[in-house]
Formats: sequence, C-alpha cells, structure tokens
Amino acid sequence: MPHQMPDIASTANAQTEGNIDWVGMSHIEMPLMLETQDEAPQRVSAKVETFVNIIVPQAKGIHMSRLFLRLDELSTESSLSPSTLEQMLSDFIQSHDDISDQAQVSFTFDYHLRRASLLSKKKGWKAYPATIKATIDNNRVETELVVEVPYSSTCPCSAALSRQLIQKAFSERFENSALDKQQVIEWLGTTEGIVATPHSQRSVAQVKVKLPQDLAEFPLRQLIDLIEHVMQTPVQAAVKREDEQEFARLNAANLMFCEDAVRRAKHGLNQNDFTDFWVRINHYESLHAHDAVAVAVKGVKQGYTA
Repeated sequence: MPHQMPDIASTANAQTEGNIDWVGMSHIEMPLMLETQDEAPQRVSAKVETFVNIIVPQAKGIHMSRLFLRLDELSTESSLSPSTLEQMLSDFIQSHDDISDQAQVSFTFDYHLRRASLLSKKKGWKAYPATIKATIDNNRVETELVVEVPYSSTCPCSAALSRQLIQKAFSERFENSALDKQQVIEWLGTTEGIVATPHSQRSVAQVKVKLPQDLAEFPLRQLIDLIEHVMQTPVQAAVKREDEQEFARLNAANLMFCEDAVRRAKHGLNQNDFTDFWVRINHYESLHAHDAVAVAVKGVKQGYTA
C-alpha cells in the first residue's frame, strides 16, 4: 500500500501568523484563444499572473497547482471571454474556499490586427501590447483592459520655426525678382525651397479602462480604433508612396504637444461608457534625450489617480 504524500499547505500552520493580500504565480506562459468584440477568436501567446488572498492567519499557504491546472484548462479546453474569466475566478476561490475570498488574474499579450494603409489600402499586421486583468471580491468581478497604441506626433513649435526659416529663404531668393508662379512652384520643390522640416517622433498612448459589469465581449479593437481615430496619425504597416505622402499631410494637419494628445484621448474616452480610465501619453522626443509625458484620468471617486 503506497504511503500518503504529505500536504504541508493543508496540514502545517504558518511559522508567523498573519493574513496575506495576494499569493500566487507570475510569468506563466501559455497560448490562449481570445474572444473580442467584432473579431474572430484569435490565438495569443500570453504571460499570466494569478493570485488569491489568505484570510486565515494560521494557514501555511495555497495550492498553487490548483490555480495552474485551472488556467491550463482554460488554455486547452476553452477560450478567454468575460464569462469564462468570471467563472475561472470563482473556481479559484472555490478551490481555496477555506482560506480565500478574493482572486485575481491578468493576461499580457500582443494583439494583432490587420490594418489598411491610408490611401492605397495595402494591408499589414500591427501588434498592440495588451493586458486583461480581473479581480473578484464578494462575487463582484472588476475587469481592466490595458492597451498601448503607437502614433506619430509632430511638434507645433518646431513646425512654426521651420515655417519661419522657409519664409526667410523665400524672401532672400525672390527679394529682387518679379514673382513668377511657375518659378515659385519649382523653387518650392527643391531642397533650397524647403530649408527646414519640423521634428516628429514615434509616440505611444498607454490606456487603461475599467469595463462595465455586464459586458459580453472584450472591446479591444474598439479601444484601439478610438485612440487611433482621435490622434489621426496612427503608425502604419504596409505603405506605398501615396500612403507616406498622406501620412506626412496628416502629421502637418495634427501638430500636437503631449498636452494636446492627452486631451484628445481623454475627450474620446469620455464619449464611451467605460467605468473609469487612465491614459499616459509618451512622446519619445527626437529633439531631446528625454521624453515628453502627460497623464489624465476620468476623475471618478475612488478611481484611477494620475
């Protein structure tokens, strides 16, 4: 008859008694099928964190294998959606119902979308870093969606200084000449005509939103579309020359400091039914060695803080 294996987590008392806010595992790597609004289910490679609390001061610890195996079941037999996420969190607590009453899990992954270019409509893949995080407390699930959206930002100050130099070059070139339209057009098409260009930089909007309780699907694409729409200068995938030219036009038409960008994002997010939101704008400066940053929140009581 085989000997019964010891279960220290269940039978031994804690060396030092006390409650623990969260205990669990991080950097669990696994593939998942992700269900999102208006998109076909997509397989993602996720890094997962999962935790429960300990509310019994004498409890030695948790059964981490129970959390891991439940995650593995989600990976192999189901897909990630608001309903399966809620059920899994409930199962985490049920498997530790003698010592836990809260559970938390987060999935971090790249979400891929096919994106059409501005004019030629050539398509290519774009990857958006994303996280889905959920916590259950007193049978109430709170879900957070996080995404990073890249775009281009052109400095208004740099644009004004460039225009001034172009005016100066124009004045010097035609100071003693009768203006001829065709001659001016040809001059503007030379490097001598455009003597300065504004500096622009790749920029990233980091956005967190709290989702409504009754949400049936994760609005991941909708959140990405919203941010790209309000910025107007999304980073492109496949491009032809006409797309690059249109991109340059859009940058000139949407000059913005980080303060302008964060206000655009806040206005767009306020038009939607997110319970709460937090947005951080990062302009990775081409002029400076440092970044320009702006942060804004929705401003709800006991919500996100800047």
